[in-house]
Amino acid sequence: MNVLRAAVVLALAAIAAPLAAQPPLTVVGNLDPKRYAGEWFEIARFPNRFQDKCAGDVVARYELRPDGGLTVINRCKEKSGRVTEARGVARPVKDTPPSVLEVRFAPAILSFLPSVWGDYQVMALDDAHTHSLVGTPDRKYLWVLSRTPQVETSLYERLVSVAREQGFDVGKLVRTPQTTR
Repeated sequence: MNVLRAAVVLALAAIAAPLAAQPPLTVVGNLDPKRYAGEWFEIARFPNRFQDKCAGDVVARYELRPDGGLTVINRCKEKSGRVTEARGVARPVKDTPPSVLEVRFAPAILSFLPSVWGDYQVMALDDAHTHSLVGTPDRKYLWVLSRTPQVETSLYERLVSVAREQGFDVGKLVRTPQTTR
């Protein structure tokens, strides 16, 4: 009987271990939405289903909204050369720093559903707002962003180091080809 009990406890622990919550991300305190607005080039990302068609030239544009949030316009070039665009909104999360946002690309009519909002947390941002590291608390999504289409290797490595320190599997990062500008 004790062996059966031990086996059940071990089985439950094995099931619960992957479900254990990750520690919260350490986010920046210097994000100024007015300065964060504008164009950002994707330097690298974790592969994800909503960017599967993106072959390169991934650019995000953020525009300040009167409600304190941001309009989000993501563009990328597909392998065929066709440019695709996704529009959404980002909103601040109550009682958190301005670097903790929720993003929605689903139609506005669905905005009451919590499941249409995704996490967007800025973990690194220089004072000039020229480069940014964005991730999600579950460590499934990660982006390296810059105001320029290319970044120096040392800067990229610093940002990757921040992601690694926060528990991201940086081996999954894929560099984004940028041919614009």
